[in-house]
Amino acid sequence: MSAETPGESAGNFDRLRLRFRDWRGTRPFWAGLFTLLGGIPIAYFPYATLKLGHMSLAMATTAGAGSLIIGVLLVTLGLTMWFQSATRVFAGVAAILLALVSLVVSNIGGFLIGFLLALVGGALALSWAPGRPQDEAPGEHGGSDAPTAHGATGDLPEDHVAERHYPAPSFEKHDGGEADGVRAAVHDGGHRVG
Repeated sequence: MSAETPGESAGNFDRLRLRFRDWRGTRPFWAGLFTLLGGIPIAYFPYATLKLGHMSLAMATTAGAGSLIIGVLLVTLGLTMWFQSATRVFAGVAAILLALVSLVVSNIGGFLIGFLLALVGGALALSWAPGRPQDEAPGEHGGSDAPTAHGATGDLPEDHVAERHYPAPSFEKHDGGEADGVRAAVHDGGHRVG
């Protein structure tokens, strides 16, 4: 008989689910998943033998090795996005480039399935940015670039920055007092008619 009760096993499942959700939230999970799934049809279709009744259909091409390399690289890039999220930009650009190359090399990118999955995965990797930890307040920054109390005047928050006033343009005096009237109107904010 088992020492675990049903309530404890449900607690373990919830704990594992929450741990997975925390792990997933700290990395470009969906980008890695789409990239990894995009590599599978690209590598699979050139070596697959499909059976339609008594007829077998082989998709083998002379570029089968190229398809296998592209597929394996896309799977590797998907795993890299998961476990080395600091290299997400490189992995995203490489996934997009490999997806584009697969259009020519690998049966139209694994019949467009692998191409679209890898393209979306690469784009998601490029657009993903690490979030702020939940225990940190919105106004706080937890890094070396955090503003200090002794910061320069350029470090003021946006709502404390005063409007900049630029000097009025200067006009040269040409024939008579016409320029003086324009200059006076400019200095008064444009209210004087001249």
